Amino acid sequence: MSADGRGVVGHAGARLLADVAEVTGLTARFGEVLAVLRQRRGGHDPGRIAVDLAVMLADGGEAIADLAVLRDQAQVFGPVASGPTAWRLLSKLDSRVLGELALARAQAREIAWAQRIETHGGLPQTTAGGSTVPGLVLDMDATIVLCHSDKESATPTWKSTFGYHPLLCFLDNTREALAGMLREGRAGSNTTADHITVLDEAIAQIPDVYRHGTPVLIRSDSAGCTHGLLAHIRSLREHGLDTRFSVGVAITEPIRQAILTAKQHSQWVPAVDTSGEPRDGAQVCELTGLVPDDGYPAGTRFIVRRERPHPGAQLSLFDTIEGMRHQVMATDTPSGDPTNGPIQYLEARHRAHARVEDRIRTGKDTGFGRFPSRAFAINQAWLQLALTGIDLLVWTQMLLLDGELAAAEPKKLRYRLLHVAARLTRTARRTHLRIAETWPWATDLAAAFARLAALSQPIT
Repeated sequence: MSADGRGVVGHAGARLLADVAEVTGLTARFGEVLAVLRQRRGGHDPGRIAVDLAVMLADGGEAIADLAVLRDQAQVFGPVASGPTAWRLLSKLDSRVLGELALARAQAREIAWAQRIETHGGLPQTTAGGSTVPGLVLDMDATIVLCHSDKESATPTWKSTFGYHPLLCFLDNTREALAGMLREGRAGSNTTADHITVLDEAIAQIPDVYRHGTPVLIRSDSAGCTHGLLAHIRSLREHGLDTRFSVGVAITEPIRQAILTAKQHSQWVPAVDTSGEPRDGAQVCELTGLVPDDGYPAGTRFIVRRERPHPGAQLSLFDTIEGMRHQVMATDTPSGDPTNGPIQYLEARHRAHARVEDRIRTGKDTGFGRFPSRAFAINQAWLQLALTGIDLLVWTQMLLLDGELAAAEPKKLRYRLLHVAARLTRTARRTHLRIAETWPWATDLAAAFARLAALSQPIT
Protein backbone atom coordinates (compact mmCIF):
# COMPACT_ATOMS: atom_id res chain seq x y z
CA MET A 1 0.00 0.00 0.00
CA SER A 2 1.34 3.42 -0.86
CA ALA A 3 0.02 6.96 -0.64
CA ASP A 4 1.25 8.19 -4.00
CA GLY A 5 -1.84 7.78 -6.24
CA ARG A 6 -2.70 10.59 -8.62
CA GLY A 7 -5.83 11.55 -10.46
CA VAL A 8 -8.06 9.57 -8.08
CA VAL A 9 -10.90 11.19 -6.13
CA GLY A 10 -13.48 10.03 -3.61
CA HIS A 11 -17.08 11.12 -2.99
CA ALA A 12 -17.43 11.65 -6.72
CA GLY A 13 -21.18 11.06 -6.61
CA ALA A 14 -21.64 13.99 -4.23
CA ARG A 15 -20.97 16.22 -7.22
CA LEU A 16 -24.58 15.42 -8.16
CA LEU A 17 -25.81 17.28 -5.08
CA ALA A 18 -23.79 20.38 -5.90
CA ASP A 19 -25.02 20.30 -9.49
CA VAL A 20 -28.64 19.90 -8.37
CA ALA A 21 -28.19 23.03 -6.26
CA GLU A 22 -27.04 24.77 -9.44
CA VAL A 23 -29.80 23.60 -11.79
CA THR A 24 -32.58 24.41 -9.31
CA GLY A 25 -31.21 27.91 -8.80
CA LEU A 26 -30.49 27.31 -5.11
CA THR A 27 -26.83 28.36 -5.32
CA ALA A 28 -27.67 31.55 -7.22
CA ARG A 29 -30.45 32.52 -4.82
CA PHE A 30 -28.36 31.83 -1.74
CA GLY A 31 -25.67 33.99 -3.34
CA GLU A 32 -28.12 36.86 -3.81
CA VAL A 33 -29.33 36.69 -0.21
CA LEU A 34 -25.85 36.49 1.30
CA ALA A 35 -24.08 38.89 -1.06
CA VAL A 36 -24.05 41.60 1.62
CA LEU A 37 -21.90 39.33 3.81
CA ARG A 38 -19.10 39.09 1.26
CA GLN A 39 -16.07 40.77 2.78
CA ARG A 40 -13.85 41.17 -0.28
CA ARG A 41 -14.23 40.73 -4.00
CA GLY A 42 -11.74 37.88 -4.27
CA GLY A 43 -13.14 35.97 -1.29
CA HIS A 44 -15.46 32.99 -1.27
CA ASP A 45 -19.08 33.58 -2.28
CA PRO A 46 -21.14 33.29 0.97
CA GLY A 47 -24.00 31.65 -0.93
CA ARG A 48 -21.65 29.02 -2.28
CA ILE A 49 -20.28 28.41 1.24
CA ALA A 50 -23.81 27.79 2.51
CA VAL A 51 -24.52 25.36 -0.34
CA ASP A 52 -21.21 23.56 0.25
CA LEU A 53 -22.17 23.11 3.91
CA ALA A 54 -25.55 21.68 2.85
CA VAL A 55 -23.83 19.32 0.37
CA MET A 56 -21.39 18.23 3.06
CA LEU A 57 -24.26 17.44 5.46
CA ALA A 58 -26.19 15.59 2.76
CA ASP A 59 -23.03 13.61 2.04
CA GLY A 60 -22.87 12.47 5.67
CA GLY A 61 -20.60 15.09 7.22
CA GLU A 62 -21.11 15.82 10.90
CA ALA A 63 -18.87 18.80 11.61
CA ILE A 64 -17.60 21.89 9.80
CA ALA A 65 -14.18 20.26 9.67
CA ASP A 66 -15.69 17.68 7.30
CA LEU A 67 -15.68 20.38 4.60
CA ALA A 68 -12.09 19.24 4.07
CA VAL A 69 -13.45 16.25 2.12
CA LEU A 70 -14.80 18.66 -0.50
CA ARG A 71 -12.07 21.29 -0.19
CA ASP A 72 -9.22 18.84 -0.82
CA GLN A 73 -10.82 17.74 -4.11
CA ALA A 74 -11.00 21.04 -5.94
CA GLN A 75 -10.94 19.26 -9.31
CA VAL A 76 -14.43 17.93 -8.51
CA PHE A 77 -16.01 20.50 -6.20
CA GLY A 78 -14.17 23.69 -7.11
CA PRO A 79 -12.89 26.14 -4.49
CA VAL A 80 -14.39 25.33 -1.07
CA ALA A 81 -14.01 27.61 1.94
CA SER A 82 -11.96 26.74 4.98
CA GLY A 83 -13.46 25.79 8.30
CA PRO A 84 -12.87 29.21 9.94
CA THR A 85 -14.48 30.96 6.95
CA ALA A 86 -17.53 28.73 7.24
CA TRP A 87 -17.71 29.41 10.98
CA ARG A 88 -17.69 33.17 10.36
CA LEU A 89 -20.54 32.83 7.88
CA LEU A 90 -22.67 30.77 10.28
CA SER A 91 -22.14 33.34 13.03
CA LYS A 92 -23.68 36.03 10.78
CA LEU A 93 -26.86 34.13 9.88
CA ASP A 94 -29.40 35.80 12.16
CA SER A 95 -33.15 35.17 12.09
CA ARG A 96 -33.73 37.78 9.36
CA VAL A 97 -31.14 36.23 7.04
CA LEU A 98 -32.43 32.73 7.77
CA GLY A 99 -35.90 33.89 6.76
CA GLU A 100 -34.53 35.15 3.45
CA LEU A 101 -32.67 31.86 2.93
CA ALA A 102 -35.95 30.00 3.54
CA LEU A 103 -37.56 32.12 0.82
CA ALA A 104 -34.67 31.28 -1.51
CA ARG A 105 -35.15 27.60 -0.74
CA ALA A 106 -38.87 27.90 -1.57
CA GLN A 107 -37.99 29.47 -4.93
CA ALA A 108 -35.57 26.64 -5.69
CA ARG A 109 -38.23 24.11 -4.64
CA GLU A 110 -40.66 25.62 -7.14
CA ILE A 111 -38.11 25.04 -9.92
CA ALA A 112 -37.35 21.50 -8.70
CA TRP A 113 -41.06 20.65 -8.71
CA ALA A 114 -41.47 22.13 -12.20
CA GLN A 115 -38.53 20.02 -13.41
CA ARG A 116 -40.08 16.95 -11.81
CA ILE A 117 -43.43 17.60 -13.53
CA GLU A 118 -41.69 18.17 -16.86
CA THR A 119 -39.69 14.93 -16.66
CA HIS A 120 -42.09 12.63 -14.78
CA GLY A 121 -45.53 14.17 -15.26
CA GLY A 122 -46.26 14.98 -11.61
CA LEU A 123 -45.17 14.79 -8.00
CA PRO A 124 -45.11 11.50 -6.11
CA GLN A 125 -48.38 10.65 -4.39
CA THR A 126 -48.65 9.33 -0.87
CA THR A 127 -50.71 6.27 -0.03
CA ALA A 128 -52.46 4.85 3.02
CA GLY A 129 -54.63 1.79 3.53
CA GLY A 130 -54.07 0.68 -0.05
CA SER A 131 -55.41 3.96 -1.48
CA THR A 132 -53.93 7.20 -2.74
CA VAL A 133 -54.22 10.22 -0.47
CA PRO A 134 -55.27 13.20 -2.62
CA GLY A 135 -53.12 16.31 -2.58
CA LEU A 136 -50.21 17.03 -0.26
CA VAL A 137 -49.61 15.58 3.20
CA LEU A 138 -47.59 17.49 5.82
CA ASP A 139 -46.31 15.61 8.85
CA MET A 140 -45.30 17.49 12.00
CA ASP A 141 -43.34 15.99 14.85
CA ALA A 142 -40.76 16.91 17.46
CA THR A 143 -37.67 15.00 18.49
CA ILE A 144 -34.96 15.16 21.12
CA VAL A 145 -31.37 15.76 20.07
CA LEU A 146 -28.93 14.91 22.82
CA CYS A 147 -26.10 17.29 23.68
CA HIS A 148 -23.04 15.84 25.38
CA SER A 149 -21.60 19.24 26.29
CA ASP A 150 -22.97 22.48 27.64
CA LYS A 151 -24.59 24.45 24.83
CA GLU A 152 -26.68 27.59 24.92
CA SER A 153 -30.41 26.75 25.46
CA ALA A 154 -29.67 23.04 25.84
CA THR A 155 -31.69 21.98 28.88
CA PRO A 156 -33.07 18.86 30.55
CA THR A 157 -35.85 17.26 28.50
CA TRP A 158 -39.07 15.51 29.42
CA LYS A 159 -37.31 12.20 28.79
CA SER A 160 -34.79 12.96 31.56
CA THR A 161 -32.07 13.60 29.00
CA PHE A 162 -30.21 16.81 28.08
CA GLY A 163 -30.23 18.66 24.79
CA TYR A 164 -32.55 20.31 22.29
CA HIS A 165 -36.17 19.60 21.31
CA PRO A 166 -36.59 20.74 17.67
CA LEU A 167 -39.98 20.74 15.96
CA LEU A 168 -40.04 19.71 12.28
CA CYS A 169 -42.39 19.42 9.33
CA PHE A 170 -41.87 17.05 6.37
CA LEU A 171 -43.78 16.61 3.14
CA ASP A 172 -44.81 12.94 3.01
CA ASN A 173 -45.23 12.95 -0.78
CA THR A 174 -41.55 13.63 -1.47
CA ARG A 175 -39.82 13.33 1.95
CA GLU A 176 -38.68 16.98 1.70
CA ALA A 177 -37.89 18.83 4.93
CA LEU A 178 -40.11 21.88 4.69
CA ALA A 179 -39.46 23.63 7.99
CA GLY A 180 -37.92 23.23 11.41
CA MET A 181 -37.51 25.17 14.64
CA LEU A 182 -34.67 24.59 17.08
CA ARG A 183 -36.00 24.75 20.64
CA GLU A 184 -34.55 24.30 24.08
CA GLY A 185 -34.84 20.87 25.61
CA ARG A 186 -37.62 21.76 28.03
CA ALA A 187 -39.87 23.13 25.27
CA GLY A 188 -43.35 21.67 25.52
CA SER A 189 -44.46 18.92 23.19
CA ASN A 190 -47.84 20.54 22.51
CA THR A 191 -46.83 24.21 22.39
CA THR A 192 -49.44 25.79 20.12
CA ALA A 193 -47.40 28.83 19.11
CA ASP A 194 -44.44 26.69 17.98
CA HIS A 195 -46.66 24.39 15.93
CA ILE A 196 -48.34 27.34 14.22
CA THR A 197 -44.98 28.95 13.41
CA VAL A 198 -43.51 25.78 11.92
CA LEU A 199 -46.72 25.01 9.99
CA ASP A 200 -46.84 28.50 8.48
CA GLU A 201 -43.17 28.23 7.47
CA ALA A 202 -43.83 24.82 5.93
CA ILE A 203 -46.83 26.05 3.93
CA ALA A 204 -44.75 29.00 2.70
CA GLN A 205 -42.38 26.43 1.16
CA ILE A 206 -45.15 25.03 -1.06
CA PRO A 207 -45.25 26.67 -4.51
CA ASP A 208 -48.32 28.85 -5.13
CA VAL A 209 -49.66 26.57 -7.86
CA TYR A 210 -49.99 23.80 -5.25
CA ARG A 211 -50.72 25.93 -2.21
CA HIS A 212 -54.05 27.11 -3.60
CA GLY A 213 -56.56 24.60 -4.93
CA THR A 214 -54.74 21.45 -3.85
CA PRO A 215 -55.95 19.53 -0.76
CA VAL A 216 -53.41 19.82 2.06
CA LEU A 217 -53.62 17.38 4.97
CA ILE A 218 -51.73 18.25 8.16
CA ARG A 219 -50.95 15.27 10.38
CA SER A 220 -49.56 15.22 13.89
CA ASP A 221 -49.54 13.05 16.96
CA SER A 222 -51.41 14.13 20.10
CA ALA A 223 -48.93 17.02 20.57
CA GLY A 224 -50.74 18.78 17.72
CA CYS A 225 -54.19 18.25 19.20
CA THR A 226 -54.56 21.73 20.65
CA HIS A 227 -57.55 23.95 20.06
CA GLY A 228 -55.29 26.78 18.92
CA LEU A 229 -53.53 24.76 16.22
CA LEU A 230 -56.73 23.13 14.94
CA ALA A 231 -58.45 26.51 14.79
CA HIS A 232 -55.45 27.91 12.89
CA ILE A 233 -55.59 25.08 10.35
CA ARG A 234 -59.29 25.79 9.89
CA SER A 235 -58.62 29.53 9.50
CA LEU A 236 -56.23 28.89 6.60
CA ARG A 237 -59.25 28.07 4.45
CA GLU A 238 -60.18 31.75 4.62
CA HIS A 239 -56.98 32.44 2.66
CA GLY A 240 -57.79 30.02 -0.14
CA LEU A 241 -56.03 26.93 1.24
CA ASP A 242 -57.87 23.61 1.27
CA THR A 243 -56.43 22.43 4.61
CA ARG A 244 -57.60 19.54 6.78
CA PHE A 245 -56.15 18.02 9.94
CA SER A 246 -55.61 14.52 11.26
CA VAL A 247 -54.18 14.44 14.79
CA GLY A 248 -53.80 12.00 17.62
CA VAL A 249 -55.94 12.49 20.72
CA ALA A 250 -54.87 11.84 24.29
CA ILE A 251 -57.15 9.35 26.00
CA THR A 252 -58.63 11.35 28.88
CA GLU A 253 -61.54 10.39 31.12
CA PRO A 254 -64.21 11.73 28.70
CA ILE A 255 -62.55 9.75 25.89
CA ARG A 256 -62.51 6.60 28.02
CA GLN A 257 -66.21 7.00 28.77
CA ALA A 258 -66.91 7.44 25.05
CA ILE A 259 -64.96 4.24 24.29
CA LEU A 260 -66.95 2.31 26.92
CA THR A 261 -70.20 3.60 25.46
CA ALA A 262 -69.09 2.63 21.95
CA LYS A 263 -68.13 -0.80 23.24
CA GLN A 264 -71.71 -1.43 24.26
CA HIS A 265 -73.77 0.33 21.60
CA SER A 266 -71.66 1.08 18.51
CA GLN A 267 -70.72 -0.98 15.50
CA TRP A 268 -67.04 -1.84 15.21
CA VAL A 269 -65.56 -2.64 11.81
CA PRO A 270 -62.26 -4.34 10.95
CA ALA A 271 -59.25 -2.05 10.65
CA VAL A 272 -57.08 -2.27 7.53
CA ASP A 273 -53.33 -2.57 7.11
CA THR A 274 -51.09 -0.54 4.82
CA SER A 275 -52.19 -2.51 1.76
CA GLY A 276 -55.90 -2.05 2.53
CA GLU A 277 -56.48 -5.64 3.65
CA PRO A 278 -58.37 -6.35 6.93
CA ARG A 279 -55.97 -6.48 9.88
CA ASP A 280 -56.53 -9.42 12.16
CA GLY A 281 -57.33 -8.46 15.75
CA ALA A 282 -57.86 -4.73 15.08
CA GLN A 283 -61.13 -2.80 14.84
CA VAL A 284 -62.18 0.83 14.47
CA CYS A 285 -65.27 2.75 15.51
CA GLU A 286 -66.43 6.36 15.23
CA LEU A 287 -66.82 8.25 18.51
CA THR A 288 -68.24 11.44 16.99
CA GLY A 289 -71.18 12.53 19.14
CA LEU A 290 -69.94 10.58 22.13
CA VAL A 291 -67.01 12.92 22.86
CA PRO A 292 -67.84 16.31 24.43
CA ASP A 293 -67.44 19.25 22.02
CA ASP A 294 -64.99 21.00 24.38
CA GLY A 295 -63.94 23.70 21.90
CA TYR A 296 -62.96 21.58 18.92
CA PRO A 297 -63.64 23.09 15.46
CA ALA A 298 -67.10 22.38 14.08
CA GLY A 299 -67.19 19.15 12.12
CA THR A 300 -64.40 17.44 14.06
CA ARG A 301 -64.76 13.66 14.00
CA PHE A 302 -63.23 11.18 16.45
CA ILE A 303 -62.22 7.64 15.52
CA VAL A 304 -60.91 4.99 17.92
CA ARG A 305 -58.87 1.94 17.07
CA ARG A 306 -58.60 -1.09 19.33
CA GLU A 307 -56.43 -4.15 18.85
CA ARG A 308 -54.94 -7.02 20.73
CA PRO A 309 -51.69 -5.77 22.27
CA HIS A 310 -48.51 -7.20 20.85
CA PRO A 311 -45.93 -8.70 23.23
CA GLY A 312 -44.05 -5.94 25.02
CA ALA A 313 -46.65 -3.22 24.35
CA GLN A 314 -46.86 -0.56 27.06
CA LEU A 315 -50.49 -0.37 28.16
CA SER A 316 -52.33 2.11 30.33
CA LEU A 317 -54.40 0.86 33.26
CA PHE A 318 -57.53 1.36 31.13
CA ASP A 319 -56.08 -0.80 28.32
CA THR A 320 -54.97 -3.43 30.80
CA ILE A 321 -58.49 -3.71 32.24
CA GLU A 322 -60.12 -3.82 28.80
CA GLY A 323 -57.53 -6.22 27.42
CA MET A 324 -57.17 -4.13 24.26
CA ARG A 325 -54.86 -1.32 23.20
CA HIS A 326 -56.75 1.85 22.22
CA GLN A 327 -55.68 4.78 20.04
CA VAL A 328 -57.86 7.79 19.17
CA MET A 329 -57.50 10.31 16.36
CA ALA A 330 -59.44 13.42 15.33
CA THR A 331 -60.00 14.77 11.83
CA ASP A 332 -62.20 17.32 10.12
CA THR A 333 -62.46 15.27 6.93
CA PRO A 334 -66.23 15.14 6.34
CA SER A 335 -68.18 11.92 6.13
CA GLY A 336 -69.96 10.91 2.94
CA ASP A 337 -67.17 12.13 0.65
CA PRO A 338 -66.27 9.26 -1.70
CA THR A 339 -62.74 10.61 -2.21
CA ASN A 340 -61.98 10.27 1.48
CA GLY A 341 -63.29 6.74 2.07
CA PRO A 342 -64.69 5.04 5.16
CA ILE A 343 -63.40 5.36 8.70
CA GLN A 344 -61.01 2.41 8.18
CA TYR A 345 -59.24 4.44 5.51
CA LEU A 346 -59.19 7.63 7.63
CA GLU A 347 -57.66 5.73 10.54
CA ALA A 348 -55.07 4.07 8.27
CA ARG A 349 -54.34 7.46 6.71
CA HIS A 350 -53.57 8.85 10.14
CA ARG A 351 -51.38 5.91 11.18
CA ALA A 352 -49.23 6.59 8.10
CA HIS A 353 -48.06 9.66 10.04
CA ALA A 354 -45.58 7.23 11.63
CA ARG A 355 -43.44 7.58 8.49
CA VAL A 356 -42.26 10.91 9.88
CA GLU A 357 -40.23 8.92 12.40
CA ASP A 358 -38.16 7.60 9.50
CA ARG A 359 -37.70 11.13 8.16
CA ILE A 360 -36.42 12.28 11.55
CA ARG A 361 -34.18 9.25 11.99
CA THR A 362 -32.51 9.76 8.62
CA GLY A 363 -32.47 13.53 9.19
CA LYS A 364 -30.38 13.04 12.28
CA ASP A 365 -27.85 11.33 10.02
CA THR A 366 -28.06 14.31 7.67
CA GLY A 367 -27.09 17.14 9.95
CA PHE A 368 -29.48 17.81 12.80
CA GLY A 369 -28.47 14.88 14.99
CA ARG A 370 -25.41 16.76 16.15
CA PHE A 371 -25.06 20.51 16.60
CA PRO A 372 -21.55 21.95 16.33
CA SER A 373 -21.53 25.12 18.40
CA ARG A 374 -22.06 26.36 21.92
CA ALA A 375 -23.96 29.33 20.42
CA PHE A 376 -27.68 28.76 19.88
CA ALA A 377 -27.82 31.09 16.85
CA ILE A 378 -25.16 29.09 15.00
CA ASN A 379 -27.00 25.87 15.77
CA GLN A 380 -30.20 27.41 14.40
CA ALA A 381 -28.39 28.17 11.15
CA TRP A 382 -26.96 24.63 11.13
CA LEU A 383 -30.49 23.19 11.38
CA GLN A 384 -31.65 25.19 8.36
CA LEU A 385 -28.67 24.06 6.29
CA ALA A 386 -29.35 20.47 7.36
CA LEU A 387 -32.92 20.83 6.06
CA THR A 388 -31.43 22.19 2.83
CA GLY A 389 -29.16 19.14 2.59
CA ILE A 390 -32.17 16.84 3.00
CA ASP A 391 -33.91 18.70 0.18
CA LEU A 392 -30.87 18.28 -2.09
CA LEU A 393 -30.95 14.53 -1.50
CA VAL A 394 -34.68 14.37 -2.25
CA TRP A 395 -34.41 16.52 -5.38
CA THR A 396 -31.54 14.35 -6.62
CA GLN A 397 -33.64 11.24 -6.15
CA MET A 398 -36.89 12.52 -7.64
CA LEU A 399 -35.21 14.19 -10.63
CA LEU A 400 -32.27 11.94 -11.49
CA LEU A 401 -32.78 8.45 -10.07
CA ASP A 402 -35.28 5.67 -10.50
CA GLY A 403 -36.10 2.27 -9.08
CA GLU A 404 -34.63 1.31 -5.72
CA LEU A 405 -32.23 4.26 -5.58
CA ALA A 406 -35.07 6.76 -5.95
CA ALA A 407 -36.59 5.49 -2.70
CA ALA A 408 -33.34 4.65 -0.85
CA GLU A 409 -32.55 6.14 2.52
CA PRO A 410 -29.57 8.53 2.65
CA LYS A 411 -27.21 5.94 4.13
CA LYS A 412 -27.76 3.53 1.24
CA LEU A 413 -27.52 6.37 -1.27
CA ARG A 414 -24.18 7.46 0.15
CA TYR A 415 -22.80 3.93 0.27
CA ARG A 416 -23.77 3.16 -3.34
CA LEU A 417 -23.53 6.47 -5.19
CA LEU A 418 -22.28 9.52 -3.32
CA HIS A 419 -19.08 8.07 -1.85
CA VAL A 420 -17.93 6.27 -4.99
CA ALA A 421 -14.32 6.72 -6.08
CA ALA A 422 -13.41 7.80 -9.61
CA ARG A 423 -10.41 8.63 -11.75
CA LEU A 424 -9.94 12.08 -13.24
CA THR A 425 -8.78 12.28 -16.83
CA ARG A 426 -8.43 15.25 -19.14
CA THR A 427 -9.07 15.10 -22.85
CA ALA A 428 -9.51 17.97 -25.30
CA ARG A 429 -9.55 20.51 -22.47
CA ARG A 430 -12.37 18.66 -20.74
CA THR A 431 -12.26 16.85 -17.40
CA HIS A 432 -13.86 13.43 -17.15
CA LEU A 433 -14.84 11.43 -14.07
CA ARG A 434 -14.35 7.77 -14.79
CA ILE A 435 -16.03 5.29 -12.44
CA ALA A 436 -14.90 1.68 -12.37
CA GLU A 437 -17.00 -0.24 -14.88
CA THR A 438 -17.32 -3.10 -12.39
CA TRP A 439 -19.00 -0.87 -9.79
CA PRO A 440 -22.58 -2.23 -9.53
CA TRP A 441 -24.18 1.21 -9.67
CA ALA A 442 -21.83 2.85 -12.17
CA THR A 443 -24.49 2.97 -14.90
CA ASP A 444 -27.03 4.46 -12.47
CA LEU A 445 -24.63 7.26 -11.59
CA ALA A 446 -23.74 7.90 -15.23
CA ALA A 447 -27.44 7.99 -16.13
CA ALA A 448 -28.08 10.46 -13.31
CA PHE A 449 -25.45 12.86 -14.66
CA ALA A 450 -26.97 12.50 -18.14
CA ARG A 451 -30.45 13.34 -16.81
CA LEU A 452 -28.96 16.27 -14.92
CA ALA A 453 -27.54 17.71 -18.14
CA ALA A 454 -30.95 17.38 -19.82
CA LEU A 455 -32.91 19.29 -17.16
CA SER A 456 -34.37 22.66 -18.05
CA GLN A 457 -32.25 25.42 -16.55
CA PRO A 458 -33.73 28.35 -14.58
CA ILE A 459 -33.47 31.73 -16.26
CA THR A 460 -30.94 33.91 -14.43
